[in-house]
Amino acid sequence: MVVHGNLTGLKPGQIKALERIYRRRIPPDQIISTELARYLSEQSLEIRRQVGVIIDRSGTIRYVIVGDDREIVIPDLSGYGRGRSGLRGLRCIHTHIGGEPLSEDDLTDLALLCLDLMVVIDAGTQAGPGKVEYAHLLPPNPEGRQVEVEKTASIHDLDVNLGIFLRSLEQELESGIAETVDLSDPREKGILISVSQQPRYEVEDSLDELAELARTAQVVVLDRFVQRPRQINPRYLMGEGKAKEVVIRALQQGATLLVFDQDLSPAQVRAISELTDLKVIDRSQLILDIFARRAHTRDGKVQVELAQLKYILPRLVGRGVAFSRLMGGIGGRGPGETKLEIDRRRIRDRITRLENELKHLSRGRLQRRQRRIRSGVPIISIVGYTNAGKSTLLNALTQSTVLTEDLLFATLDTSSRRLRFPMEREVIITDTVGFIRQLPKSLIGAFRATLEELEDADLLLHVVDCANPRFEEQIAAVEKILNDLDLGHIPRQLVFNKMDLVARQQVDALCRRFDAIAVSARDRKSFEPLLNLLEGRFWPLEKEGRTEAEEM
Repeated sequence: MVVHGNLTGLKPGQIKALERIYRRRIPPDQIISTELARYLSEQSLEIRRQVGVIIDRSGTIRYVIVGDDREIVIPDLSGYGRGRSGLRGLRCIHTHIGGEPLSEDDLTDLALLCLDLMVVIDAGTQAGPGKVEYAHLLPPNPEGRQVEVEKTASIHDLDVNLGIFLRSLEQELESGIAETVDLSDPREKGILISVSQQPRYEVEDSLDELAELARTAQVVVLDRFVQRPRQINPRYLMGEGKAKEVVIRALQQGATLLVFDQDLSPAQVRAISELTDLKVIDRSQLILDIFARRAHTRDGKVQVELAQLKYILPRLVGRGVAFSRLMGGIGGRGPGETKLEIDRRRIRDRITRLENELKHLSRGRLQRRQRRIRSGVPIISIVGYTNAGKSTLLNALTQSTVLTEDLLFATLDTSSRRLRFPMEREVIITDTVGFIRQLPKSLIGAFRATLEELEDADLLLHVVDCANPRFEEQIAAVEKILNDLDLGHIPRQLVFNKMDLVARQQVDALCRRFDAIAVSARDRKSFEPLLNLLEGRFWPLEKEGRTEAEEM
């Protein structure tokens, strides 16, 4: 379509006159030519509607827009990227037929769409256009102002060298962004957002965890936004005005990503994406991205892709441009761009194939587990909250080298090692993926196959980071997931890790209160109580006999 907007009621000759605007060109150093301003005003007065154009920096008119008597609706501009300064390289010029100044909607569009300029021309009378107002964005400033508005009495007084003006503006904006973010850093820059009616301390604790997830996903966190509304907005979570404010603040800081702590429905992602071309993801999608980065075995890769496709499927309906913004980077990893854009039927076929492959892999795991059971070797599975130190403990107990990092979900694939005791006794210890609050249901379902290992365990070692101030909530989260997986019947032993980071008296009190054993996974000397407990549980008679012999 040559002319964008509502053309209902326009005569063919009026539409032809609007189409002729495309053939005009503006000198690159001018905001708008007097000739074009006059022509826009004439057409606006002729049809009694606002008429606008979108112009790039070369002076080429990219869009002609027809609105009503109150506003124009700017078409999707996401195909035009934003530069280092955040500007899109486009300016919007449109008429007001009643002499109104720049409206709040005009200024909001300027900020949300990252335009070079928003210009309003008073269509005036048949004698010619009247006053002109234009606005541009501002870098971050102590007053918190986002835009600057300039006015001239007529088009003839608009004496601005556009090239020089934009170069200066871009330098200021780029300098402002550079104060908060390293523009040479290729990582995603994100704003964390929580909209919740929970108590403030719970919201902050959950956001702290989201920040750790972001760090694991290699997202640079620029800022946080918390709102605790009386009522959750079903469309944007927060109110539309507040949502626009958050987006504008994110753009001003150079963000590329909005990360919501709450799970977003497909409709909410769609609505928020319509406000901005920033990528919009939620907690679940961030976790899925981390899993996609860290799955190395075939089991893990199949389960992650299966979870991602199940997450994506309901979000394909009507996504259009908003969905395409997720391609690449955070939220677009794993299945890849080509698979993410296939239709629903092909995604369902892919899900079916992956589920069948998972069943095949599950049979292989079942055979291995049966061999272990027939060998009569006790099986211990280490479970716990993510980053509690499970893999570090496994390495220290068995002198192995399972990957350990100070990141959430450093371990995704199960690892099994043998731990030898005196009298030629041994157990098999299995490390598993860490749990987390609000773990996506699709992941719980997908990783049920991996967590089948837990079903054959004779004992679950529930490892807890006792230095974490929210360890009790983490214990409760792990217990809930174990019960959801029908594993609540398996005996478990609570193990407080990182005892070296907590006062000894406090550790002793916690152990008495929770009937737990305390260790420091980095200090093998602290393992004796745990090893004695395990030996006494699996070989009580031999343990008792050896103890009596030692006493004699």
